[in-house]
Amino acid sequence: MKTRILGQGLEVSAIGLGCMGMSQSYGVIPDKADMIPVLRAAVDRGVTFFDTAEIYGPFVNEELVGEALAPVRDQVVIATKFGLRMENGEQLQDSRPEAIRRSVDGSLRRLRTDHIDLYYQHRVDPNVPIEDVAGTVKDLIATGKVRHFGMSEAGVQTIRRAHAVQPLTAIQSEYSLWWRRPEDELIPTLQELGIGFVPFSPLGKGFLTGAIDEKTTFTPNDFRNIVPRFSPEARKANQGVVDLVRSMAERKGATPAQVALAWVLAQKPWIVPIPGSTKLSRIEENMGAAELKLTDADLREIDAAASKIEIQGGRYPEALEARTGL
Repeated sequence: MKTRILGQGLEVSAIGLGCMGMSQSYGVIPDKADMIPVLRAAVDRGVTFFDTAEIYGPFVNEELVGEALAPVRDQVVIATKFGLRMENGEQLQDSRPEAIRRSVDGSLRRLRTDHIDLYYQHRVDPNVPIEDVAGTVKDLIATGKVRHFGMSEAGVQTIRRAHAVQPLTAIQSEYSLWWRRPEDELIPTLQELGIGFVPFSPLGKGFLTGAIDEKTTFTPNDFRNIVPRFSPEARKANQGVVDLVRSMAERKGATPAQVALAWVLAQKPWIVPIPGSTKLSRIEENMGAAELKLTDADLREIDAAASKIEIQGGRYPEALEARTGL
Protein backbone atom coordinates (compact mmCIF):
# COMPACT_ATOMS: atom_id res chain seq x y z
CA MET A 1 0.00 0.00 0.00
CA LYS A 2 1.28 3.44 -0.91
CA THR A 3 1.46 6.04 1.83
CA ARG A 4 0.56 9.71 2.07
CA ILE A 5 1.51 12.56 4.40
CA LEU A 6 -1.17 14.49 6.26
CA GLY A 7 -0.37 17.75 8.04
CA GLN A 8 2.48 17.94 10.58
CA GLY A 9 4.24 15.03 8.86
CA LEU A 10 1.83 12.24 9.83
CA GLU A 11 2.37 9.35 7.41
CA VAL A 12 -0.52 6.94 6.81
CA SER A 13 -1.64 4.42 4.20
CA ALA A 14 -3.10 6.13 1.13
CA ILE A 15 -6.47 4.60 1.97
CA GLY A 16 -7.55 4.18 5.57
CA LEU A 17 -10.36 2.18 7.12
CA GLY A 18 -13.44 3.71 8.70
CA CYS A 19 -14.51 1.36 11.48
CA MET A 20 -17.88 2.86 12.49
CA GLY A 21 -19.96 0.38 10.48
CA MET A 22 -18.50 -2.49 12.45
CA SER A 23 -20.55 -1.31 15.44
CA GLN A 24 -23.47 0.79 14.22
CA SER A 25 -25.44 2.62 11.51
CA TYR A 26 -25.51 0.22 8.55
CA GLY A 27 -28.03 -2.47 9.36
CA VAL A 28 -27.10 -5.78 10.96
CA ILE A 29 -24.15 -5.31 13.32
CA PRO A 30 -21.53 -8.05 12.86
CA ASP A 31 -20.13 -9.98 15.80
CA LYS A 32 -17.06 -8.46 17.38
CA ALA A 33 -15.31 -11.82 17.11
CA ASP A 34 -15.75 -11.70 13.33
CA MET A 35 -14.39 -8.16 13.01
CA ILE A 36 -11.14 -8.66 14.90
CA PRO A 37 -9.61 -10.90 12.20
CA VAL A 38 -10.87 -8.50 9.51
CA LEU A 39 -9.05 -5.58 11.13
CA ARG A 40 -5.87 -7.60 11.57
CA ALA A 41 -6.02 -8.81 7.97
CA ALA A 42 -6.35 -5.19 6.83
CA VAL A 43 -3.06 -4.44 8.60
CA ASP A 44 -1.45 -7.46 6.94
CA ARG A 45 -2.47 -6.05 3.57
CA GLY A 46 -0.98 -2.63 4.23
CA VAL A 47 -3.69 -0.50 5.86
CA THR A 48 -2.11 1.57 8.63
CA PHE A 49 -4.80 4.21 9.27
CA PHE A 50 -7.87 3.30 11.35
CA ASP A 51 -10.73 5.64 12.27
CA THR A 52 -13.03 5.26 15.27
CA ALA A 53 -14.78 7.45 17.87
CA GLU A 54 -16.02 7.17 21.43
CA ILE A 55 -19.60 7.84 20.28
CA TYR A 56 -19.59 4.84 17.92
CA GLY A 57 -21.56 2.26 19.81
CA PRO A 58 -21.08 4.25 22.06
CA PHE A 59 -17.68 3.02 23.20
CA VAL A 60 -17.79 -0.50 21.74
CA ASN A 61 -16.11 0.50 18.48
CA GLU A 62 -13.06 1.80 20.32
CA GLU A 63 -12.99 -1.43 22.33
CA LEU A 64 -13.08 -3.46 19.11
CA VAL A 65 -10.32 -1.43 17.47
CA GLY A 66 -8.23 -1.52 20.62
CA GLU A 67 -8.43 -5.29 21.00
CA ALA A 68 -7.84 -5.96 17.31
CA LEU A 69 -4.86 -3.66 16.91
CA ALA A 70 -3.13 -4.16 20.26
CA PRO A 71 -0.72 -6.78 18.84
CA VAL A 72 0.32 -4.42 16.03
CA ARG A 73 -0.02 -1.09 17.82
CA ASP A 74 3.40 0.15 16.75
CA GLN A 75 2.55 -0.44 13.07
CA VAL A 76 -0.67 1.59 12.88
CA VAL A 77 -2.11 5.08 13.25
CA ILE A 78 -5.32 5.22 15.28
CA ALA A 79 -7.65 8.20 15.01
CA THR A 80 -10.53 8.70 17.43
CA LYS A 81 -12.84 11.54 18.37
CA PHE A 82 -14.24 13.49 21.30
CA GLY A 83 -17.03 16.00 21.73
CA LEU A 84 -20.23 13.96 21.32
CA ARG A 85 -22.06 12.00 24.01
CA MET A 86 -25.37 10.23 24.42
CA GLU A 87 -27.82 11.32 27.10
CA ASN A 88 -31.34 9.87 27.35
CA GLY A 89 -31.07 8.65 23.79
CA GLU A 90 -30.06 12.06 22.45
CA GLN A 91 -26.70 12.96 20.95
CA LEU A 92 -25.25 16.05 22.63
CA GLN A 93 -22.15 18.12 21.94
CA ASP A 94 -19.70 18.61 24.79
CA SER A 95 -16.20 19.92 24.19
CA ARG A 96 -15.59 21.54 27.56
CA PRO A 97 -11.94 21.10 28.57
CA GLU A 98 -12.87 18.85 31.49
CA ALA A 99 -14.99 16.70 29.17
CA ILE A 100 -12.11 16.36 26.71
CA ARG A 101 -9.76 15.26 29.48
CA ARG A 102 -12.27 12.63 30.63
CA SER A 103 -12.79 11.46 27.08
CA VAL A 104 -9.12 11.01 26.29
CA ASP A 105 -8.55 8.84 29.34
CA GLY A 106 -11.55 6.67 28.45
CA SER A 107 -10.42 6.34 24.85
CA LEU A 108 -6.88 5.41 25.87
CA ARG A 109 -8.24 2.68 28.12
CA ARG A 110 -10.59 1.25 25.49
CA LEU A 111 -7.99 1.45 22.74
CA ARG A 112 -5.42 -0.30 24.95
CA THR A 113 -2.75 2.28 24.23
CA ASP A 114 -0.80 5.04 25.92
CA HIS A 115 -1.33 7.56 23.11
CA ILE A 116 -3.84 8.56 20.46
CA ASP A 117 -2.18 9.31 17.13
CA LEU A 118 -4.87 11.66 15.81
CA TYR A 119 -7.54 13.16 18.08
CA TYR A 120 -10.46 14.85 16.34
CA GLN A 121 -13.11 17.15 17.72
CA HIS A 122 -16.11 15.25 16.35
CA ARG A 123 -18.32 18.30 15.89
CA VAL A 124 -17.71 21.95 16.73
CA ASP A 125 -19.35 22.83 20.05
CA PRO A 126 -20.99 26.27 19.76
CA ASN A 127 -20.87 26.67 23.54
CA VAL A 128 -17.09 26.31 23.90
CA PRO A 129 -14.59 28.70 22.26
CA ILE A 130 -12.52 26.73 19.77
CA GLU A 131 -9.39 28.28 21.30
CA ASP A 132 -10.21 26.49 24.56
CA VAL A 133 -10.64 23.20 22.71
CA ALA A 134 -7.38 23.59 20.78
CA GLY A 135 -5.57 24.66 23.93
CA THR A 136 -6.77 21.57 25.79
CA VAL A 137 -5.59 19.29 22.98
CA LYS A 138 -2.28 21.17 22.92
CA ASP A 139 -1.87 20.32 26.61
CA LEU A 140 -2.68 16.66 25.90
CA ILE A 141 -0.04 16.65 23.15
CA ALA A 142 2.47 18.06 25.64
CA THR A 143 1.72 15.22 28.07
CA GLY A 144 2.12 12.59 25.33
CA LYS A 145 -1.47 11.32 25.49
CA VAL A 146 -2.18 12.73 22.02
CA ARG A 147 0.18 13.20 19.07
CA HIS A 148 -1.91 15.09 16.49
CA PHE A 149 -4.99 17.34 16.50
CA GLY A 150 -7.87 17.12 14.05
CA MET A 151 -11.40 18.42 13.54
CA SER A 152 -14.45 16.96 11.82
CA GLU A 153 -17.03 18.88 9.78
CA ALA A 154 -15.67 22.27 10.82
CA GLY A 155 -16.01 25.56 8.94
CA VAL A 156 -12.96 27.33 7.59
CA GLN A 157 -12.95 30.26 10.03
CA THR A 158 -13.14 27.88 12.98
CA ILE A 159 -10.32 25.84 11.46
CA ARG A 160 -8.15 28.96 11.17
CA ARG A 161 -8.76 29.91 14.81
CA ALA A 162 -7.98 26.40 16.07
CA HIS A 163 -4.88 26.07 13.87
CA ALA A 164 -3.47 29.30 15.33
CA VAL A 165 -3.49 27.73 18.81
CA GLN A 166 -2.47 24.16 17.94
CA PRO A 167 -1.51 23.27 14.37
CA LEU A 168 -4.02 20.88 12.86
CA THR A 169 -2.93 17.67 11.19
CA ALA A 170 -6.19 16.75 9.47
CA ILE A 171 -9.75 17.81 8.85
CA GLN A 172 -12.33 15.11 8.35
CA SER A 173 -15.44 15.77 6.29
CA GLU A 174 -17.67 14.02 3.82
CA TYR A 175 -16.35 14.21 0.27
CA SER A 176 -17.04 12.20 -2.86
CA LEU A 177 -18.26 12.55 -6.42
CA TRP A 178 -21.75 13.14 -5.06
CA TRP A 179 -20.82 15.52 -2.25
CA ARG A 180 -18.34 18.12 -3.48
CA ARG A 181 -19.03 21.13 -1.27
CA PRO A 182 -15.56 20.93 0.36
CA GLU A 183 -14.13 22.11 -2.96
CA ASP A 184 -15.68 25.57 -2.44
CA GLU A 185 -13.77 26.73 0.64
CA LEU A 186 -12.46 23.84 2.69
CA ILE A 187 -9.91 22.26 0.36
CA PRO A 188 -8.34 25.61 -0.66
CA THR A 189 -8.03 26.56 3.03
CA LEU A 190 -6.40 23.25 3.92
CA GLN A 191 -3.93 23.64 1.07
CA GLU A 192 -3.05 27.14 2.27
CA LEU A 193 -2.52 26.02 5.86
CA GLY A 194 -0.81 22.69 5.14
CA ILE A 195 -3.52 20.56 6.76
CA GLY A 196 -4.41 17.09 5.48
CA PHE A 197 -7.93 16.09 4.41
CA VAL A 198 -9.58 12.82 5.44
CA PRO A 199 -12.85 12.28 3.55
CA PHE A 200 -15.41 9.99 5.14
CA SER A 201 -18.17 8.38 3.05
CA PRO A 202 -15.97 8.62 -0.09
CA LEU A 203 -18.24 5.98 -1.63
CA GLY A 204 -21.41 7.90 -0.83
CA LYS A 205 -22.41 5.55 2.02
CA GLY A 206 -22.24 2.68 -0.45
CA PHE A 207 -24.14 4.30 -3.30
CA LEU A 208 -21.12 4.77 -5.56
CA THR A 209 -20.29 1.06 -5.44
CA GLY A 210 -23.18 0.48 -7.84
CA ALA A 211 -24.75 -2.07 -5.49
CA ILE A 212 -27.69 0.18 -4.51
CA ASP A 213 -30.61 1.37 -6.62
CA GLU A 214 -34.15 2.61 -6.05
CA LYS A 215 -35.36 -0.95 -5.38
CA THR A 216 -32.85 -1.62 -2.61
CA THR A 217 -34.35 -2.06 0.85
CA PHE A 218 -32.41 -1.38 4.03
CA THR A 219 -32.89 -3.07 7.39
CA PRO A 220 -34.98 -1.01 9.86
CA ASN A 221 -31.95 0.10 11.90
CA ASP A 222 -29.95 1.28 8.87
CA PHE A 223 -29.11 4.99 9.11
CA ARG A 224 -29.73 5.47 5.40
CA ASN A 225 -33.47 5.08 5.97
CA ILE A 226 -33.59 8.65 7.29
CA VAL A 227 -31.16 10.20 4.81
CA PRO A 228 -33.03 12.25 2.15
CA ARG A 229 -30.47 11.30 -0.48
CA PHE A 230 -31.42 7.66 0.01
CA SER A 231 -35.14 7.98 -0.57
CA PRO A 232 -36.18 5.71 -3.47
CA GLU A 233 -36.94 8.77 -5.61
CA ALA A 234 -33.54 10.34 -4.92
CA ARG A 235 -31.72 7.08 -5.56
CA LYS A 236 -33.43 6.76 -8.92
CA ALA A 237 -32.61 10.36 -9.81
CA ASN A 238 -28.99 9.97 -8.70
CA GLN A 239 -28.20 6.86 -10.74
CA GLY A 240 -26.44 9.05 -13.27
CA VAL A 241 -23.39 9.41 -11.04
CA VAL A 242 -23.24 5.62 -10.61
CA ASP A 243 -23.50 5.15 -14.37
CA LEU A 244 -20.60 7.59 -14.71
CA VAL A 245 -18.21 5.68 -12.44
CA ARG A 246 -19.39 2.32 -13.83
CA SER A 247 -18.62 3.42 -17.39
CA MET A 248 -15.11 4.54 -16.44
CA ALA A 249 -14.60 1.35 -14.42
CA GLU A 250 -15.42 -0.85 -17.41
CA ARG A 251 -12.82 0.93 -19.50
CA LYS A 252 -10.20 0.72 -16.78
CA GLY A 253 -10.77 -2.89 -15.82
CA ALA A 254 -11.72 -1.73 -12.34
CA THR A 255 -14.82 -1.56 -10.15
CA PRO A 256 -17.07 1.49 -9.65
CA ALA A 257 -15.84 1.77 -6.06
CA GLN A 258 -12.22 1.82 -7.20
CA VAL A 259 -12.91 4.59 -9.70
CA ALA A 260 -14.79 6.65 -7.10
CA LEU A 261 -11.92 6.31 -4.62
CA ALA A 262 -9.24 6.92 -7.25
CA TRP A 263 -11.05 10.13 -8.18
CA VAL A 264 -10.87 11.31 -4.55
CA LEU A 265 -7.18 10.40 -4.34
CA ALA A 266 -6.45 12.28 -7.55
CA GLN A 267 -7.74 15.59 -6.22
CA LYS A 268 -4.79 16.31 -3.89
CA PRO A 269 -1.75 14.30 -2.71
CA TRP A 270 -2.63 15.02 0.93
CA ILE A 271 -6.15 13.54 0.77
CA VAL A 272 -6.64 10.16 2.48
CA PRO A 273 -10.14 8.67 2.21
CA ILE A 274 -11.42 6.28 4.87
CA PRO A 275 -14.05 4.02 3.26
CA GLY A 276 -15.68 1.67 5.73
CA SER A 277 -16.49 -1.99 5.35
CA THR A 278 -17.09 -5.09 7.42
CA LYS A 279 -15.89 -7.43 4.66
CA LEU A 280 -12.26 -8.14 3.90
CA SER A 281 -13.05 -8.59 0.21
CA ARG A 282 -14.39 -5.03 0.05
CA ILE A 283 -11.40 -3.68 1.95
CA GLU A 284 -9.10 -5.36 -0.56
CA GLU A 285 -11.16 -3.95 -3.43
CA ASN A 286 -10.95 -0.45 -1.95
CA MET A 287 -7.19 -0.78 -1.47
CA GLY A 288 -6.89 -1.47 -5.18
CA ALA A 289 -7.96 2.11 -5.85
CA ALA A 290 -4.54 3.31 -4.70
CA GLU A 291 -3.03 1.54 -7.72
CA LEU A 292 -5.61 2.80 -10.23
CA LYS A 293 -4.32 5.66 -12.34
CA LEU A 294 -6.83 8.15 -13.66
CA THR A 295 -5.23 10.33 -16.33
CA ASP A 296 -5.81 14.05 -16.64
CA ALA A 297 -8.10 13.27 -19.57
CA ASP A 298 -10.04 10.77 -17.42
CA LEU A 299 -10.48 13.35 -14.68
CA ARG A 300 -11.64 16.01 -17.13
CA GLU A 301 -14.14 13.56 -18.59
CA ILE A 302 -15.49 12.66 -15.16
CA ASP A 303 -15.80 16.30 -14.14
CA ALA A 304 -17.52 17.25 -17.37
CA ALA A 305 -20.06 14.46 -17.00
CA ALA A 306 -20.56 15.05 -13.26
CA SER A 307 -21.23 18.76 -13.84
CA LYS A 308 -24.35 17.82 -15.81
CA ILE A 309 -25.79 15.69 -12.98
CA GLU A 310 -27.84 17.47 -10.32
CA ILE A 311 -27.70 15.33 -7.18
CA GLN A 312 -31.05 15.03 -5.42
CA GLY A 313 -31.62 14.90 -1.66
CA GLY A 314 -29.73 16.16 1.38
CA ARG A 315 -26.84 14.14 2.78
CA TYR A 316 -28.30 14.32 6.30
CA PRO A 317 -31.72 15.07 7.82
CA GLU A 318 -31.96 18.82 8.45
CA ALA A 319 -31.36 18.60 12.21
CA LEU A 320 -28.08 16.74 11.74
CA GLU A 321 -26.92 18.89 8.85
CA ALA A 322 -27.39 21.96 11.06
CA ARG A 323 -24.71 20.64 13.42
CA THR A 324 -21.99 20.73 10.79
CA GLY A 325 -19.87 23.76 10.06
CA LEU A 326 -19.97 23.41 6.30
